[in-house]
Parts: sequence; C-alpha cells; structure tokens
Amino acid sequence: MPSAETTRTSVREPEPVRPTKDDEVAAAGSELIGGPIGRRALLGASWWTPVRVIALVAIGMFALGMVQKLPCYDSGWFFGASTQYTHACYSDIPHLYQGRGFADGLVPYFDKLPGDMDYLEYPVLTGLFMEVAAWLTPGGGSIQHQEQIYWMVNAGMLMVCAAVIAVCTARTHRLRPWDGLLVALAPAFALTATINWDLLAVALLAAAMLMWSRGRSLAFGVLLGLATAAKFYPFLLMGPLLVLCWRAGKWREFGNALMGAVGAWLVVNLPVMYLAPEGWAKFYSFSQTRGIDFGSVFLFISTWWKIPISYQTANAWALVLMVLVCVAMAALALTAPRRPRFAQLAFLIVAAFILTNKVYSPQYVLWLIPLAALARPKWRDFLIWQACEVAYFLGIWMYLAYTTSGEAHKGLSSHGYQFAIAAHLLGTLYLCAVVVRDILMPERDVVRRAGEDDPSGGVLDGAEDVFVLGAAAHPPRHAAHFDGPQVEWGGNGGGPAPEDSSL
Repeated sequence: MPSAETTRTSVREPEPVRPTKDDEVAAAGSELIGGPIGRRALLGASWWTPVRVIALVAIGMFALGMVQKLPCYDSGWFFGASTQYTHACYSDIPHLYQGRGFADGLVPYFDKLPGDMDYLEYPVLTGLFMEVAAWLTPGGGSIQHQEQIYWMVNAGMLMVCAAVIAVCTARTHRLRPWDGLLVALAPAFALTATINWDLLAVALLAAAMLMWSRGRSLAFGVLLGLATAAKFYPFLLMGPLLVLCWRAGKWREFGNALMGAVGAWLVVNLPVMYLAPEGWAKFYSFSQTRGIDFGSVFLFISTWWKIPISYQTANAWALVLMVLVCVAMAALALTAPRRPRFAQLAFLIVAAFILTNKVYSPQYVLWLIPLAALARPKWRDFLIWQACEVAYFLGIWMYLAYTTSGEAHKGLSSHGYQFAIAAHLLGTLYLCAVVVRDILMPERDVVRRAGEDDPSGGVLDGAEDVFVLGAAAHPPRHAAHFDGPQVEWGGNGGGPAPEDSSL
C-alpha cells in the first residue's frame, strides 16, 4: 500500500500557464525582449514574480500616458481650446478643479455651484476622491499652476489605482498570472487613465473580482458596493452572479454578496443623502436628463440618418435594449453546455451597458479592460479590440479639433467621426461575439482549454449544476467536466499559487 507521502508526490500540480507557450501573438511579441523565457530561467531571480513585473509594467505604462498629456500640461489646457484636441491630451481633471468649485473651497453636494451645473454631478465616493485631491493641492500661485498641481495629485492617486487593477487581475486567475499584462500593456488604458476619475471604480471592482475568486463573497459584496458608490456600472455584475448562483444553487453566497454590496453603498451614500439630498441626487438626475452625446450608438444613428433623438427616447430604448440583453444573457447562462465563467458574463453585461448607453466617453474603455483580460485572455482578439478603441480615442479628439478650429477646420469631419464611432462599436461587438462563442463552445475557451473550470468563479469553480435548461439539462450535468487536473486553489479559498512562474 503506498504511503501518504508517495500519494502526494504522485499527483502533480498543474503549472501556471505561460502565454509565450500558449499564445502565438505573445510568443511573437516576446521576440522583442529576447524570446520566450524558459521554465527555469527565473530560479535565480525569484524576486521578479509575475505580479511584481506586471505592477511595474502597469506603473511604467501609466507614466507614459502622463507623458502623452505633457503638451496640455504645459499650455494646452489653458491657452486655445483646439490645442488639447489636436494633441489628443484632453483631461477633465484640471478643468473641473475650478469649474466644480474645488479651487474656491466649495464642499461637493453641500455648496451650490455658480452657473448651470448647480451641484457636482458625480457619485459620492468619486466626489470624495476629488475632494481629497483638492485638499492635497496647495492654494498658492496662479489658478493655472493650481490646476496643474491638482492634475498631478490626481494622477498620483490614479496611478495607485492602476497598479491595484493590474495586480488584482493577475491574481484572480491563479494559474494565469501573466494575463495581467493585457491590462498593464493595454494602449487604451495608458491613453485614457487620467482623463477622468473612472480608475477608482475600476480598481474597487478588480479587487472585488479577486475576493470572489477566493470564495470571500461578503468581501466581494462590500467592494462591489464601494465601486458602485464611485460609478454605477459595477452593480450590473449582480445580475450575472444571480443567474450563475441560481444554476449552481449557491444562494447563501449570493445573499452574502448582495447584503455586502447594499450595505457598503448605503454606508457611503446615506449621510450625504440625508444631509444634502439635492446635491446627492444631482448625479442621478443629470444621468436621466442628459442628451445623447459623443460615441454613442444613438449619436451615430442620429447623425448618419439625420434622425433627431430626444433624451427621453434614448432613455426608453436604452432600457428596452438592456432588458432584452439581460434576458438573453440569462437564457445563455442557463442553457449553455457548461456554466459560463463569471468573468465572461461580467464582461458581456458591462459591454452591453456601454453599447446601449447615451454617451461613450473615451475613458469608459477602462471599465472593460480588466474584465476583457479575464473573459478572453487571447492577445490577438484583445489587440484587435484595443486598435478599435485607440482609433476612437484619436477620432473624438480630432473631431473636436475640427469643430473648435473655426474656418481652418483642422481635424476630422463629422463623417470621419462616425467611422470612429463605428470602429468602437464593431470592436466591442467583435470581442463580445468571441466571448459568446467561447460560452457556447467551451472547448474554444483558452482558460478551460488549460484545464481549469472557472478560476474567477470562487464557489462556482467546479460546482455541480442544480438548475439548467435545454440541452444542458441532460446528464452529465456537472460543471467541471474537463480533461486535466483539479487543484484546491481553483476557487474555494485554497493555498497560494506559485508566483515564480515564467513568462
């Protein structure tokens, strides 16, 4: 009879996936730095773990994004409206320092602002982030100098968020840490990171996804609630989670997540809601009455076919389309041959919200990048989508340059901008289609092909189905039918994964 030690050593734990071995695009790209690294190449340099490398790359790319804003930092934000567009270096941050009363010491939500925007139109946690940055900005010197410092302070705080996003993404899939490089090296991430304050919500959501992958449902809920207090879109993930927990019978974990999310959101919002109800409600009323704006499918339809679309019509159609998408996603999740991975449905629901929204600001791509890296960690598809987003990033600034340069008409005309919108829409739809194909044909899913079930699924990872519809209702009905070893750290809070894996 074999000893326990012999049994333990006979079961070989799976190695972390190396993208230079698994992905042809990653392998080709690695030639720029000397080619793929061997299995044992890093044994003498154990400090350079994947997570540390990814964090440093993310910080480096973020710094390059700051350098890209240098023409505006020097003068573009202050002298001549078209300069910040021709150099594609626009940012809301310096403009709102004075425009939203931070330069004058006004308290967000409590003090009325001069002009049409009577209160700050951001969610409470984002408003707090903006206010903290204002506290750290010295008041001496000209207003131009103060705006420069305010942008720099915000950039430093947002850089921390960027590092958190990259690290959390890398650690969510324990056997695929190098997928975090998709986030760290994403060109649209670097270009849009300091346009607005979206990275705060993205970082909180990335941390929430990490907690769920570890089986910590309450911590996931708390972080999701905080992310929703910074931006509305993270709460959409409760929909896919509901359907997946329904299929797996994980009602207790879903209840913990929902309780944590609602509780955390209320803790942040209730004080402001009670003490400054008008200011607190501004974000929601502004979102409701805002007209169709840049980048949206509604603007594309209105401009291309010359159809006027009111904000009421856009609101109604956006709601109808989102309801239809949610129904379709629920049907997909309950009838798929294998239960979809949580990250796949999370990406699809946020992408649907972006595609049906009344506005698509360039920085909204940040919402999708970490989810895309988890849902479809394939460099070819990721880079195709990123190319479309970079095209849109350049297109919107060139279009604004065209509209603000007077008779000179420097930039991109309205027709050219419509093609930029189409590039964004088609690129996002392409990535959605590939993810849906992976759900319907799980053998095409690069994550499951490596021998895992749902590494970001937490308690869903390897769980048995208890409610399915269609062909999936026929046996075998176990969610973890795959060829390959099963490991304890796959999603139920097991031991730490090795961090000295090679690229």
